[in-house]
Amino acid sequence: MSFIFNADEIFEMALQIELNGEKFYRDSAGKVKDSEAQDLLARLADMEVEHQRIFRGMKSALTAADRKAMTFDPNNEAGLYLASLANTKVFFEKDIETSKLEGIFKSALTAEKDSIAFYLGMKDLVPMGSGKDKIEDIIKEEMRHIRILGERLSALNK
Repeated sequence: MSFIFNADEIFEMALQIELNGEKFYRDSAGKVKDSEAQDLLARLADMEVEHQRIFRGMKSALTAADRKAMTFDPNNEAGLYLASLANTKVFFEKDIETSKLEGIFKSALTAEKDSIAFYLGMKDLVPMGSGKDKIEDIIKEEMRHIRILGERLSALNK
């Protein structure tokens, strides 16, 4: 079955990705002993919370047409598919080197890059007039996150 997602479904997935990211950063903060590193990871988790707030706002601004289902889906298979992708493709459970902040940052950068690739692919599935332009806002937010993580990683390597 081929799915065409509307903007509402994309934002729901974005929220799940951000929730997963917040959990990743908070769990990572609990695994490092350095208080400065814990602080930084907590701030990154807070950034994910801010992204959630932004995405919820964007979602609430959608029109009824944006929320309209694009396919017949009586069993909510599209929603289950989206949840599965959000939970496995970005910030999924994996073994990472948590004894060093560098390993955590590298894993976070990979996950953030994956989220951008994911949103770019999903953007192509959202038809014009169904909030396609709003997906660009998600991508810009994730690019900002990558920039911040990249700067922090560079600072560690100096």
